[in-house]
Amino acid sequence: MPKTFPTPKLVIFDCDGVLVDSEPASNQALADNLSRHGLSLTVEQSMAHFVGGTMAGVMEKAKSLGADLPGGWIEEIYAETFAILEHGVPLMPGIPGVLARLDACGIAVCVASNGSEDKMRITLGQNGLWERFHPHAVFSAHSLGVAKPEPGLFLAAASHFGVQARDCLVIEDSGSGVTAAVRAGMRCLGYAPRGGGKKLAALGAEVFTDMSEVPALLSI
Repeated sequence: MPKTFPTPKLVIFDCDGVLVDSEPASNQALADNLSRHGLSLTVEQSMAHFVGGTMAGVMEKAKSLGADLPGGWIEEIYAETFAILEHGVPLMPGIPGVLARLDACGIAVCVASNGSEDKMRITLGQNGLWERFHPHAVFSAHSLGVAKPEPGLFLAAASHFGVQARDCLVIEDSGSGVTAAVRAGMRCLGYAPRGGGKKLAALGAEVFTDMSEVPALLSI
């Protein structure tokens, strides 16, 4: 018999790859940039290496893979990434319906990302979600000084809403995000619309591939 869970009091969404389909564009910008600095990667390889990390972590890993990066590289890649994202980033399919269902059930929602608020202002702002979440339901590793896979970002969100970790549910698409949720003592749904579910499941997530599955998984 499948395990049943109480309906959560707070649902914490990751941003990139969960709320908005920004990972392909961001990793195209990253792959193009790294190719100029001596590291040739496909977009798919870039996503496999870097999705879910902080930009400082991306920089260190890229160097370990052979990239010759200048001291001001983080500012450089942010500028190039923001430029490509400003051309347009769609919501992930099914997100409006999931948010409407959570609203109808009176369940609090927020977004917690390793990305910066400036990046979320671009991606969420194009889709009407920045105004929905900001300023009281946006949690950025840049602002809080703690990043996934550490649990602090999620615990800060729970504390802000006055909700215990056991009453939170996290929706993530990266290994670092799943690890952070597990470390925080929160139930985690691993979103894997393009594959990669086995990795997320091995880290402790309940894997799903379509946002239309979320209401049933939350018993709403």
